[in-house]
Amino acid sequence: MKFETRPFVSEVRLLREKVPSFAEYPFSLPALRSFRSLKLHPRVTFLAGENGSGKSTLVEGIAVAFGLNPEGGSRNFSFATRDSHSELGDYLRLVKGIQKPRDSFFLRAESLFNLATEIEKLDSEPASGPPIIDSFGGRSLHEQSHGESFFAVFRERFGANAFYILDEPEAALSPMRQLSMLSLIHELVDANSQFVIATHSPLLMAYPDAIIYQMNEDGISPVAYQETEHFKVYREFLNHPDRMLRILLE
Repeated sequence: MKFETRPFVSEVRLLREKVPSFAEYPFSLPALRSFRSLKLHPRVTFLAGENGSGKSTLVEGIAVAFGLNPEGGSRNFSFATRDSHSELGDYLRLVKGIQKPRDSFFLRAESLFNLATEIEKLDSEPASGPPIIDSFGGRSLHEQSHGESFFAVFRERFGANAFYILDEPEAALSPMRQLSMLSLIHELVDANSQFVIATHSPLLMAYPDAIIYQMNEDGISPVAYQETEHFKVYREFLNHPDRMLRILLE
């Protein structure tokens, strides 16, 4: 699979010869047992799959391999509230382009509270520069709802010429905010930013200039948007809600 433009990261490879055992987590996950490499789209790459398929584990590993904090943030964040991330990142090699990104950030919905706490902690310490929160909109993330704070990070902190990794952003966002995020992703992509996104959202996966990888017991393979399980389930439910509810509730 070839792409015309040059991304910041073009491929993710698993150093299989260094893996201690494919019988132990995370390498025992069905989608990772046969995993060798993954070509990334220069604009947007989606990872889709059921809960437990390993998509969040993989994006976390990509973030760690890129030098980002596993709980979220940029290269400048090194906090750890609980050492729960997998060792996958230590066994991944990223094939990088000639051009280096101006910025990078790992944003995950489940650890946004920890990120907000770390920002407040750092801003409480003496510093010569402006408060860190100024780069996130100037208002404490703890003083906003989960969805508002998540969207504020995305809207205020993200910019051009950057490499961004998102883990299930829809968990914090309403459908309308997901559509707003699509618009912002497009603006950033046009400004030469690259995204890797693990998601369940058929709204986000509708972004046209992207590749979707399905993760399941058979491994990791590209899939057309209309062929994703997420799209099929939502379409069936919205087209036939009464029938679906009857089947589910009987």
